[in-house]
Parts: sequence; C-alpha cells; structure tokens
Amino acid sequence: MKKGWIIALLLLLVGGIGAYIWYSRLKNEAESEGGAYDGTLKPRVELSRFDFTDFSDENISMNMYLLIDNPLPIEFKARKVNYSFFINGQELVNDSYEKVVSLKSKDSTTIALPAKLKAKKMTEVLKDLEQRGVDSTNYRLRTTFDLDVPILGERTFTVDKTLRMPTYYIPQFKVDEIDYGKLSLKAMDVAAKVNIINKNKFPYNITDTHYTITINGKQIAEGDQLEPILIKKQSTTPVVFPVTVKPGQALGLLPKALFDKKDTPIEIAFRCKILDKNDNPMFQHSKFVTTIRGTLADFTKKK
Repeated sequence: MKKGWIIALLLLLVGGIGAYIWYSRLKNEAESEGGAYDGTLKPRVELSRFDFTDFSDENISMNMYLLIDNPLPIEFKARKVNYSFFINGQELVNDSYEKVVSLKSKDSTTIALPAKLKAKKMTEVLKDLEQRGVDSTNYRLRTTFDLDVPILGERTFTVDKTLRMPTYYIPQFKVDEIDYGKLSLKAMDVAAKVNIINKNKFPYNITDTHYTITINGKQIAEGDQLEPILIKKQSTTPVVFPVTVKPGQALGLLPKALFDKKDTPIEIAFRCKILDKNDNPMFQHSKFVTTIRGTLADFTKKK
C-alpha cells in the first residue's frame, strides 16, 4: 500500500512537471510570435473602434468592436462576456454580451458589444473635459469572459485595458431651417439647412450621407450626399441637404405646411460615415446615426 502511494505521488509529480514544461513552452512560443498577452498565455483582447448607431435626448447608442486573438493550442469558448466602459474614470457602460464567443486555436475574430450611454452623464463628462481644456483622456474597457471550459484551471479571465487618446466630442447635427421651395399639387422642393458642430481639435470628413424627412408620421422624402463633406475643427459647418418630396405626398402636406406648422411633427434622420483625417483607427469609418425631432414651426424661418 505504501509503495502504491509513493508511485502515485511520483506520477503526480511527473505530471505536474510535464504540465509546467508544456505551459512554459507554449507561452514562450506565443511570446515569440507576439501572441502572449501581458506575459501570460491567454487570449488577447483589444478595442478596435466605435460605431455610433443612434442619438436621443436620453441615450447614446453605439457598438464597441472588440478584437479577440486566441494564441492557445485549444479552442477558446466563452458563454458570456461582461464589460464596463469608462471615460476619464467615469463608468458609462456596464452590460453583458449574452452570445457564445467561440474561437479556434490561433485564430482571431471581432465582436460588436452594444452599449447604451446615458446622454446626460456623457455630456457632463465631456463638458468637464472641455472646461478644463483637456486634450487627451483615458478610455478604459474592462471585459470578463465566462468560460465554457476552464483554461489553465480558470473559469473566468479578465482583461482591463486603458488607452490614452485625444478627447473625442460627438458630432452634433442641428437643423437651422427647413426651406420650402416650390409648392405645387404634384411636388414640393425642400431643403434642410443643417449646422454640423465639431468641438474637436481636429477636422474630419463625413461621407455616404443618407437622410430622410418624415412629417406627421409619414416619410415624404429621402436623399443622399455621397461625396465627402469637410467638417472643420472647433467650428460649425453649415450644410444644405436638398430633396424633392415624392409625387403624391405633397398634396396632403400642403395644408400642414401652410397653416398648421406648430402642431405638425417632423423628424430628420441622418446616417453617415466618419473619416478621420488623422487615420485614427478608433473612429475611422465609424458609422454615425442621429435623428432630429421637432415641429414644422421649429424649423421654419421667421419672415
């Protein structure tokens, strides 16, 4: 019996040494290939870019694109990803990605983490940075992966990454005026005069702009501006988006446009891509979607 215990201990010791050598070899190989992360053999996680998908008075919706690289010799599989996002030390997002993340050995993938920021809190953070004249700030993303199968004995692993980057102010689209051109029973020319406000200390272009106009719950027109529009740094850039109301739609709108502007709701939706002139990968080709709401009276020039 005693001899059996000695043999079992020796086998356990040999197994432990073998596992350590195996892990050390894999770790060294991964480091030599640039695959090890923070000196340990675990998946590499990087925040690659943002997409802003919707803006309202209460919430700012966006996607945070997470690049995951698996240097392990086995498949990496997580049932869930918990994540928190901070700007200047203030937590703005705390959410979970409930879909399974599966990644084969030495493979990589990108997942989109949806995030909904409270507009008021986000505005307070940016206003504080603006008042203090802060050019750069910390963007921190903390992710915890709930593993399906333990990796090196761990059921979860956490990556806490902070990037120091220029303070980024979200573009603001403000409708200055809705100009009604020729009014007839067949068609109506409409021009949306929009001010695009850029508080950033760098210019950028917007491109592939698509816009729609909805009056009294009915979409009456849409248009495209495919060519890039230069948005100057720390300034307001006026842009005119012309459209012609679809035939047949103008007739029902004439009474509203002429006599009931104050009680007639209007929505102008914009969708575009942001091209950062400095090639910042965090925002380059980011999508931007926003909707401006009001009444016809709000956007009609007083004569």
